[in-house]
Amino acid sequence: MITVENWAEIRRLHRSEAISQAGIARRLGISRNTVAKALASHRPPKYERTPAGSSVDAVEPAIRLLLAEFPTMPATVLAERIGWDRSLTVLKDRVRQLRPLFVPPDPADRVEYDPGQVAQCDLWFPPVAIPVGAGQERILPVLAMTCGYSRVTDALMIPSRKAGDILAGMWEATTSWGACPRTLVWDRESAIGGTGKLTAEAAGFAGTLGVRIKLAPARDPEFKGLVERRNGFFETSFLPGRTFTSPFDFNTQLTQWLAQRANTRHLRSIGARPVDRWAVDKAAMVTLPPVAPAVGLTNRVRLARDYYVRIGSCDYSVDPRAIGRFVDVLATPARVVATCAGQVVADHDRCWAHAATITDPAHRETARLLRADLAQRRRTQATRSHLDGHVVAIRALPDYDALFGVDFDPGPPRTGPMTKEHR
Repeated sequence: MITVENWAEIRRLHRSEAISQAGIARRLGISRNTVAKALASHRPPKYERTPAGSSVDAVEPAIRLLLAEFPTMPATVLAERIGWDRSLTVLKDRVRQLRPLFVPPDPADRVEYDPGQVAQCDLWFPPVAIPVGAGQERILPVLAMTCGYSRVTDALMIPSRKAGDILAGMWEATTSWGACPRTLVWDRESAIGGTGKLTAEAAGFAGTLGVRIKLAPARDPEFKGLVERRNGFFETSFLPGRTFTSPFDFNTQLTQWLAQRANTRHLRSIGARPVDRWAVDKAAMVTLPPVAPAVGLTNRVRLARDYYVRIGSCDYSVDPRAIGRFVDVLATPARVVATCAGQVVADHDRCWAHAATITDPAHRETARLLRADLAQRRRTQATRSHLDGHVVAIRALPDYDALFGVDFDPGPPRTGPMTKEHR
């Protein structure tokens, strides 16, 4: 077979120097037929090996029959059905070639986003237990938000997937941006719109910001593929090799990584870095309202004698002087604040542990003083002044029984129902 170098030289001699085919054959020491073939071919010669066949050829009809009935059958199951006992690699390659003949195409359109138009939101659960105090470790959700036009991503760990905590995380992210995209896309997260309709908390948040929360169709993760891919990127590029001492340490490391890595890398899909398109994206967003939306976990309860209120699964102490009165509690991811008639009666760091009890030493001391004062009042009320001025003690009933010689023995307590004889 003629080489590419000979083919190129033959064509050069014939076209540039106008040498005849016979002269080219004499100069290069090749046959005239070879020269003629080289001049007749307009493409360089290419060696093509004759296919030797494959061991899968014999079972291909059986594979086609199974794929015609079960187009999505895995290659491993196909191997069992046809009794394949050789290498799975060659079988999988053939199945990969044949499957498109039986599976209808499912094309996906490429979506283009306008500046400031949309941000996709999702919860990512990193498979790492984070120390949360009280000797506990928990796997906590991370709220991720990715802008459609610039692909800028913000994410932070939150205490729970309740509406108040999710909305608090969204408000913190939009506050860090200084603006909010006009549409926030969510899946059917129960705290946002698990029934296909926005919850009251989510609708109030969107109304305060003047934006729209759009719910994705059920069981359609591709609808918010931007943020879903970012979640996978977190797991493969952020988590490996890192350790965390607390949720706040996790958020600190994640914020630094987002600024230095995720939002500064070149993305082939947009042909630029997210930070390079951020200014245009932000300029088209909705400005933040002058009044912050209602976020965080709230509770209103009449304070009981044990002067604790519960947020999530944790109990927080409240000033005991508010016992018996209504107390309003607001819990953000960082703080738990309780007020009574507009006065702050409790202020704690938010505990992310499970079933923990958080007590302010000042509240414990106040409770001790109140109990001591109440005991003194009872001792004072236990005595009273006679008409002539001398103090008469109020005696207990058994003292009067002993004074009058009454020996009253009630006997052992009864546990059964009272009968007519007992009456």
